[in-house]
Amino acid sequence: MSLRPSIPSAPTPSLLRRTFHTTPSLPARPAKSQLAHQHAKIPVYPYGPSLWYSQSNFGLYGGSRPQSGNTVSERTEIKNRRKWHPNVHSHRIWSNALNRFVRVKVLARVMRTIDKVGGLDEYLLGEKAGRIRELGMGGWALRWRLMRTEVVKERFRAQRKQMGLPEDGGWEAMMKREAGVTGEAEAEAVERAIDMALKKDEREAANGLDTGIELGASQAGALTGATAEQPRPVV
Repeated sequence: MSLRPSIPSAPTPSLLRRTFHTTPSLPARPAKSQLAHQHAKIPVYPYGPSLWYSQSNFGLYGGSRPQSGNTVSERTEIKNRRKWHPNVHSHRIWSNALNRFVRVKVLARVMRTIDKVGGLDEYLLGEKAGRIRELGMGGWALRWRLMRTEVVKERFRAQRKQMGLPEDGGWEAMMKREAGVTGEAEAEAVERAIDMALKKDEREAANGLDTGIELGASQAGALTGATAEQPRPVV
């Protein structure tokens, strides 16, 4: 019987894996680069990211951020600094357009607004400027996901049809359809007419601007008393 200690064999690749861990195997991406990656292929958010409360860029925070103040003792009136953090929760909210649950960090006040307006889709598709500002970067990304679905596209088509707007192509396509343009030659003629009309409007606007400047100069001369030099009478 040998008394020499046995040398352990080299660990296999399967043993090198962590069987129990509380940290991710890869380092987390910084918030700034993660935000740039999420918004790389969507339209630019008009109000920009939140610079003071970066985690609000990844949820529905309703424009809220931590607030600071004092707690004052009733007996000695001693003030102690403190902070009030937003009441944020993680919820699974159903989306009719996506036909699935969406897990998102949402403020309690925003959750009440979602219930009031009739669901997550109605909240994200709000058209007022205040609602767009309230969405933040996270809500803007969710809004773009909704607008790419066929359910929302069909909803917008019905709204354009109800308002009498063209389905696609803009106002130039609408003018061509009203003129009954079918061939390429007729389309080029309509485009030339549109360009001539635009140039005419530009010339009229420029002439009106020059006239206004001339009137302003003459009025300024009258106010300052500047007049043309008159010939002196010969005595």
